[in-house]
Amino acid sequence: MQKMGETRMVPVFYDKDVEVACAVVKACYDGGVRAFEFTNRGDFAHEVFAEVVKFAAKECPEMAMGVGSIVDPATAALYLQLGACFVVGPLFNPEISKICNRRNVPYTPGCGSVSEVGFAQESGCDLCKVFPGDVLGPKFVKGLKAPMPWSKLMVTGGVEPTEENLKGWFAAGVFCVGMGSKLFPKDKVAAKDWQYVTDKCREALDIIKKF
Repeated sequence: MQKMGETRMVPVFYDKDVEVACAVVKACYDGGVRAFEFTNRGDFAHEVFAEVVKFAAKECPEMAMGVGSIVDPATAALYLQLGACFVVGPLFNPEISKICNRRNVPYTPGCGSVSEVGFAQESGCDLCKVFPGDVLGPKFVKGLKAPMPWSKLMVTGGVEPTEENLKGWFAAGVFCVGMGSKLFPKDKVAAKDWQYVTDKCREALDIIKKF
């Protein structure tokens, strides 16, 4: 949570190739990223994650490696056993809260309404994810924080590494942003242009610092 609060951006990425996943994590790390969300999106994704965590421990010692797209407690427990230090989901499942709270690991559930954020906070979630961000928009964040100013919100979906986009989210009051495809264009990943990823992360973090 501290690393998220310092950088205010969490890259979101998945690839079935361990070598590619490790290279992306290192490129982000070199660009200043200190919290990274590996999404549980494919068969044997947990096996890839296990290798990436070991790689990051050696090559990116200050990186907090978390897991995303978690919808059930059994999968959360599996990733915690593999070294995940935070868990993110597209939805709120109170059973995942129990798993994470028991291990004192942050759980950031996806919420699409004020009531969902309230229920998640009740279950011990310090940081809630506004998802899908491109549907709900900055006005949702601003509206929610008016009666619930203590809320820490991360937005994912519809976040872009541009000054206009990031200014809108941070002006509305988000705690941090999750960013995926805009940081990792498919053609750049296919070409293994890791310098592009590093530069794009650094550029996004520099923009965020302004706000």
